[in-house]
Amino acid sequence: MNMNALRQFERLIGKLSGAAGWLAGWLCVLMIIIVFIDVVARYGFDSGSIAMQEMEWHLFAAVFLLGAAYTMREDANVRVDMFYAKMSLRRKAVIDIFGTVVFVLPMCSLILLSAYDPVIYSYQIQEISSDPGGLPYRFAFKALLPLGYFLVLLQSLAVISRNVRILTGDNIEPMQGSSLHQDKL
Repeated sequence: MNMNALRQFERLIGKLSGAAGWLAGWLCVLMIIIVFIDVVARYGFDSGSIAMQEMEWHLFAAVFLLGAAYTMREDANVRVDMFYAKMSLRRKAVIDIFGTVVFVLPMCSLILLSAYDPVIYSYQIQEISSDPGGLPYRFAFKALLPLGYFLVLLQSLAVISRNVRILTGDNIEPMQGSSLHQDKL
């Protein structure tokens, strides 16, 4: 097994997840601005917009879907830390591989397979909001579902790669800008 290739793969996927996380962060800022404008318009001027409300929840979904891979890269995902934190590095690696292979990869695969056709259909019919004054191009927002889970799938493979390197005794360095496994070294 070529450890250098695994390291390069992890760095590439880490950069991709980092870019998605960066975008999610800026989309969060944009969402806050839009919510602020919407609240001021609604309560200050008794004027609202269906398009703005739809944009708010579309942006929320985008932040979640694009930020998930970044969260996984940063090892900030939810787990039962009171048990996990006391485990050895090798045991954590086994648990991370098991959880990723048994839970994350099948979930991502299922969502990717089931989301493809609805996104394609939405694009083919140029789906728009069913609400008057709603947003056009609904397919663009729907496309974030398979994109987000594809990024999580890739990051999952990087997590598996990193943990395989831990189990084989490869020298693990923290990812640049990441707290991933730093406390475990």
